[in-house]
Amino acid sequence: MFTGIIKARGSVKKISPQGGDFQITFNSNEIKWNEFTVGESIAINGVCLTAVKITNNGFDADVSGETMRVTAFRDLKEGDAVNLEPSLAIGERIGGHFVSGHVDCVGRIVGRQKDARSIAFEVELPEEYARYVAAKGSVCIDGVSLTVNAVLGSIFTVNVIPHTTDVTIINDYSIGDKVNIEVDLIARYLERLLDKPNDGVITKEFLEINGYD
Repeated sequence: MFTGIIKARGSVKKISPQGGDFQITFNSNEIKWNEFTVGESIAINGVCLTAVKITNNGFDADVSGETMRVTAFRDLKEGDAVNLEPSLAIGERIGGHFVSGHVDCVGRIVGRQKDARSIAFEVELPEEYARYVAAKGSVCIDGVSLTVNAVLGSIFTVNVIPHTTDVTIINDYSIGDKVNIEVDLIARYLERLLDKPNDGVITKEFLEINGYD
């Protein structure tokens, strides 16, 4: 489990094909790696990975072909900057929201403009995932917990403050870039709990019928 509060930036040192999948080496000088052990869960751009080797300045992780196909890892290259967040420890402050590290879909940056000292981004989702994103709700972009400003169809907007652009890879985004998206867990579980023959669409009438006044 993660919070969407990035602890460090890092980079991709090496991508090694391994009999149909991959082993990737990530480096970061902003984390004390001697405090970590093999088996630790570490999120890279919002993707939960297991450390199979700890080095002096990073770790190695095995990445399945499925993960490469269904996340923005498919575009990852050696030298690319990445967001890092170790898993949540009991007793830590939760500054963002609960994030599982299981990416739902790949989004695309379709707008970027200055908004006072912040940067306003427009992100396009696959249409079937748009219903999980709500104005003033939470969304995770490349592992970063953000608040949704507005939703219009399959596009949502977020404002990113200077501190976040300074400590994550978000300031590097350009129009057309692909990003990992994890929707709010609450939206996912609410749909599952209300799983009735309604084509997966939660309406006001549907909630009233099921006792949610």
